[in-house]
Amino acid sequence: MGMVGAVVALCGMWCCRGPEGRGLETALHAILADAPAQVGVAVIIDGKDTVVVNNDVRYPLMSVFKLHQAIAVCGALDASSRDLDLIMPVASEDLDRNTWSPLAESCPEGNDSLTVGEMMDYLLRFSDNNVSNILFDRICTIAETDSFIRQAGVVGDFRLEVTERQMHADHGLSYRNWSSPLACAVLVDRVFTDSLVSAEKQAYIRQCMEECDTGRERIAAALTGKKGVVFAHRTGSGYVNDRGQVIAVNDVGYVSLPDGRGYAIAVLVRDYGGPQSDADSVIAAISAEVYDYVSQQVR
Repeated sequence: MGMVGAVVALCGMWCCRGPEGRGLETALHAILADAPAQVGVAVIIDGKDTVVVNNDVRYPLMSVFKLHQAIAVCGALDASSRDLDLIMPVASEDLDRNTWSPLAESCPEGNDSLTVGEMMDYLLRFSDNNVSNILFDRICTIAETDSFIRQAGVVGDFRLEVTERQMHADHGLSYRNWSSPLACAVLVDRVFTDSLVSAEKQAYIRQCMEECDTGRERIAAALTGKKGVVFAHRTGSGYVNDRGQVIAVNDVGYVSLPDGRGYAIAVLVRDYGGPQSDADSVIAAISAEVYDYVSQQVR
């Protein structure tokens, strides 16, 4: 059975025995029982076995959508026969000084030039908001990004409608970029097991995700020190709504095990009524449960 067939057949009802004799889905529900938020989880193991929890919610993506953007940018470059060494000028007026932007810190006066590859590094490793806005302005719009991911055949519900610039101006717009956990897990699984864009560009996306510096206290926290495990991911979080809740605390990624197996995992948290660090801990606990289950399975 292919991955899509497995999702249809197993989504929401597949039960597996966990490391402590419980089904993985049951174990995940137990972790989430007291979380002051809506929390969704999707796991795809070896491209087929699929577990989802609380998948029928529209979770704000925040900067997770920069993965979608990177893929669409690479697709646009492929379509015009351009490579990641394409030079992009950066002027002072391109750099908002009041948003998260390591690029603005390293280039305070603007008037610099970067390759698209260098900009992708800022986008995926450091989650740079100015770089995201520049790439939307010059290479691939938010609407074109949404369309590209859909045309790539990504299974699951999602919608991309607003840029970082728009969300910064009106935090309430953050809810208009949303996804189910399953759609995120499917996208990540495709990045690491299938072909979405040209091989060189897709390999670069994977490399940037492996070097991502954000959110190491989330999924990665449960994998630290695990010999031979390689983790690649993209995070998204931030803004507080008018109810005092953190709008989103997210982490999506791919875990490669030393025996050649791997799994995509997406954990999306909506409207967390507490410190973001507590939401990080919930994600880390989910990651630990999933890792323990998968690592103990017989290949």
